[in-house]
Amino acid sequence: MTSPGVWRRPTLEAVAARAGVSTATVSNALNGTGRLSEATRQRVLAAAGELGYAPSSTARAVARGGTGVLGLTMTTYGDLAVPYTEIPYYAQLTLGAMAEAHRRGYMLQVMPSSISPWMWLNTPMDGVIHVGPRADDPVRTLLRERGLPMVCEGRPPQPHRGDAWVDTDHETGLALLLDHLAQSGARRIALSLPRHDDAYPALIADAYRSWCRDRRAPVLVEEYASMPDYFTTEQDAVRRLLDRVPRPDAVIGVYSDSGHNILAVARRHGLRVPRDLLVACVSEDPDYASTTPPVTTLSLRPDRMGEEAVDLLIAVLNARGGTDRRRLVQPVLTPRRSTRRPAADPGARAQAR
Repeated sequence: MTSPGVWRRPTLEAVAARAGVSTATVSNALNGTGRLSEATRQRVLAAAGELGYAPSSTARAVARGGTGVLGLTMTTYGDLAVPYTEIPYYAQLTLGAMAEAHRRGYMLQVMPSSISPWMWLNTPMDGVIHVGPRADDPVRTLLRERGLPMVCEGRPPQPHRGDAWVDTDHETGLALLLDHLAQSGARRIALSLPRHDDAYPALIADAYRSWCRDRRAPVLVEEYASMPDYFTTEQDAVRRLLDRVPRPDAVIGVYSDSGHNILAVARRHGLRVPRDLLVACVSEDPDYASTTPPVTTLSLRPDRMGEEAVDLLIAVLNARGGTDRRRLVQPVLTPRRSTRRPAADPGARAQAR
């Protein structure tokens, strides 16, 4: 007889009973095999999490000659050290991927961006999630040479046939933000846009221009160099936007610190936010809830991106038939006071006409 205080490992049968499915369905959901609906797969994963069930994926991987280890790599920028763990987007992405890998019975090994090419080619792992693929991307090139199964976080700017990637639905997300600004009375919405060789700026620019074209709104874009000192260069771009005649009545930035940069330039121009200028940015930084004023943000859901990337990589490793190798994550808008123009403001009424 087992004493009440002794913990017993949950079984596959217990997960099946909790989810209301067969043990074969549980196995397929946990291993990324078979043909299951997304709702069924999520129900099984939720049941496994509630019971604390950890599949022995590592043992199975070792049995077939693998390691049970997944890698997560960041792109490099020459000798420039990028403190990824200090940037909210990448920190949340990494934690989301790690939690999902552990939930699925895998170890996740996060590789530093400064690692040597020899280590990229020889570190034991079954597959890899490569974050932020660039046009000139030595990390992705080395990983492709090694032949490891790979899932990219972000669309590769120079895609190859059969690429697997997870990305944000930028078109939907930017339309959500732009519609919000328009509903707040903005008619001349400007975009501060980085120049970079990943796909992100181009996707944002395409979504912005498409929205403006459909609504016959003016296209107001200023580009800036994103490396090495994008704080200064973005503020220069925002200054150029605010020096335009007529001036934009809203400005969007697309990097984590863009909101801070726009607020700083607006203050130097003597503009009050939100009375004179609406401000919003794409960011995961929680500090925007307490800026003066709090800034409206669009979240790209990096936690969800990490989870989806791990799930897709496991599906690729298990050669799940019919796997969709391209997935989009839906962003989330958090409106705050920086885009809430006072109703009594005559400027707001004039722009709304």
